[in-house]
Amino acid sequence: MDYKHITLETDGDLALVTMRRPEQRNALSEAHLRELLDAFRRIGDGRARGAILAAEGPVFSAGHDFSDMADRDLSEMRKLLGVCAEVMKMIQAVPQPVIAQVQGLATAAGCQLVAACDLAVASETARFQVPGGIGGWFCTTPGVALVRAVGRKHALEMLLTGDPIDAPTAMAWGLVNRVVPEGQLEKETRALLGRATRGSALSKGIGKRAFYRQVDMELGAAYNYATEVMAESSQTDDARENVRAFLEKRKPRFK
Repeated sequence: MDYKHITLETDGDLALVTMRRPEQRNALSEAHLRELLDAFRRIGDGRARGAILAAEGPVFSAGHDFSDMADRDLSEMRKLLGVCAEVMKMIQAVPQPVIAQVQGLATAAGCQLVAACDLAVASETARFQVPGGIGGWFCTTPGVALVRAVGRKHALEMLLTGDPIDAPTAMAWGLVNRVVPEGQLEKETRALLGRATRGSALSKGIGKRAFYRQVDMELGAAYNYATEVMAESSQTDDARENVRAFLEKRKPRFK
């Protein structure tokens, strides 16, 4: 796929996805969403150890592109929202850690993108909003990712009031991991991703997928599932090397 709305680049063992529609506030048209879906599918199939989702311009993403929605009938709206959901699921399905690098406003489906990423670093001036509560179209699908990031009470406050929250509040509520001065945003994003991609890439991929599968299970089922995953993954070459290296008091050499 030739990208028009984003770029996909590699920097060493990292992948960098950049949304590049600053004149449209990085609004998410169907074409834009399909490019994001393709990019993350490629990342998942590739050799990168981690991925950054960034954006050009003063706004991270203004959410869905209303100009791409205005004349859609029910069938077309289902298709568009289905593609959006596939993007969110793909971000969590790829084995690599994915981190959002957020400047400016992330609203509606843009806020959903941040919530769907495994990690997020925000500039001090970033804001987050799901504005359906003050309009005529409730942000139901953004709420799926949001409640899994910040919990019910905070998610419902954002969804029902439509009020934006600032970056420190987003960190306190669990929507982002770090808040940093704007000039340090890229550096701190890469630093956190660097720590999140240490160790065995195989082990990390197994662990990420297992995390998202067990997180909504009943407690007993979650422990049963996690126990089986850990037991099975103990037999991988990287897990065995981890044990040997510890016993031999040396650094592990993962494949």
